[in-house]
Amino acid sequence: MRAGRRRIIGRVVSDAMLQTVVVQVESIQRHRLYKKTLRTKKKYKAHDAENSAKVGDLVRIVESRPLSKEVRWVVEEILERGTGIAPPAVEEMAG
Repeated sequence: MRAGRRRIIGRVVSDAMLQTVVVQVESIQRHRLYKKTLRTKKKYKAHDAENSAKVGDLVRIVESRPLSKEVRWVVEEILERGTGIAPPAVEEMAG
């Protein structure tokens, strides 16, 4: 990949699509008025050509040209292998 592209680290939450994974990136910010620490989560769809990233893996994704309607990132490296267990969904926690 070229230099100067954004790189972010996140955890794979879904690998159900072919050659695409969903990566959840968590960031911590402070509210500018109330100074409370806020934890925000954002999901990115990333291209994984070898289908090597699985649910729970910690990956580094890098910005790229648009590959499809929603895919603008590419899995650059798998930093840590996960347990293979997806985090609980909202529906599971409510029931």
